[in-house]
Amino acid sequence: MGDWINWLVFAGVVVVLELFSGTFYLLMIALGLGAGSLAAFLGCSIELQLIAAAAVGSVATVALRKSRFGSRNRVDATRDPNVNLDIGQTIQIDEWKAASNDLYAARAMHRGAQWDVECSTNGVPPPGAYKIIEIRGSQLIVQAVNQGLNGSLERK
Repeated sequence: MGDWINWLVFAGVVVVLELFSGTFYLLMIALGLGAGSLAAFLGCSIELQLIAAAAVGSVATVALRKSRFGSRNRVDATRDPNVNLDIGQTIQIDEWKAASNDLYAARAMHRGAQWDVECSTNGVPPPGAYKIIEIRGSQLIVQAVNQGLNGSLERK
């Protein structure tokens, strides 16, 4: 068998491994092996075949890494409603107490249990409906339901 067929067989094996693993990086390595096959088909020496395979595989891997498919968007689990279904739910806060400089805390019932609640905005928050935007351990971070885009409370 010719060298170029050996390169193609190795590329096929790597593609099959990629099907089992689900990573695109093995496809980039298979592209490099395909480049080695092409170099062998053109009659290049084994050194040039290896250089072609390494160069194409490396460039393809770096290009994949830089693309939107190569890196996952990391989402903070404390703010992700797909991880914690409480995020986005509303709760009723009847009374706020000063916790420290411009921070206010409360206790509220949510899902049948008492939770510590902290307001995400500075200033004295009024009693009323609040939306859960983050969960830190057993503490709910909330913002007013009628809060504007700039973060301040809208007056009706």
